[in-house]
Amino acid sequence: MENPRRILEQNIRELNDQIPAMNENIATVKANMLMLRKEVDRYEDKVEELTARIKSAINADRDDIAESYAMKLERTKKTLASSREQLKYAKQAHQKAKRVKKAFMKEKDRKIQEAKEALRASERAEWQSRVADTLEQFEVGGIDATHDEMIQRINEEAAKNEARMEMALDSIDTESMEIEANAEKMRAMELVNQFKQQMQKGITGKVLEGKVETTAKSTVENEKQKEEVAKSTGKTVDRQKTAS
Repeated sequence: MENPRRILEQNIRELNDQIPAMNENIATVKANMLMLRKEVDRYEDKVEELTARIKSAINADRDDIAESYAMKLERTKKTLASSREQLKYAKQAHQKAKRVKKAFMKEKDRKIQEAKEALRASERAEWQSRVADTLEQFEVGGIDATHDEMIQRINEEAAKNEARMEMALDSIDTESMEIEANAEKMRAMELVNQFKQQMQKGITGKVLEGKVETTAKSTVENEKQKEEVAKSTGKTVDRQKTAS
């Protein structure tokens, strides 16, 4: 039987493959239109040139030359009219080709979007079918019973291991371990207090040294001030004696 998913995927590829061919056809139509436009421009220039030559020949009283140019002008005008007609149809063909491509692209996008949605729906349906098959196997093949039995075994094994762990903990003298831990903690606290006392003594000694040093400096400064006062007093007395 035909596979709908493969057919839709093939349709998407074919729709995308048609775009390059369509672009090539539009390019060919446009190239023909441009070629006819250049041809019309060339014939229009030729008509102006022949008209000017006919007038020049008439002004020079050369009717024979004017008649020759007149015949060429008539043939050129016929060709120009034909080229203009072809250019008109070429422009219409180009516009039509662009409209066709626009409509094709719109329809292509719509069909591809529909195909993608259908493919996604097919994937969901396939997944749902697999889930349904699995559930049916649970009920029909006895997997439910096996599943429950395995879970029961695992729970029993976990309970046994937990009981063994509790028995192992009961066999260890945890009370002695706690006493040792508390004693170690108390010893650590005692050491820390000793460090604090030593640090406090060090700070007190530095403060006392600072006070002694400050006192000594003050005593020296006082002695210097007394000496300066005595010197200044002696000088004053000497001056008074000299004046008298």
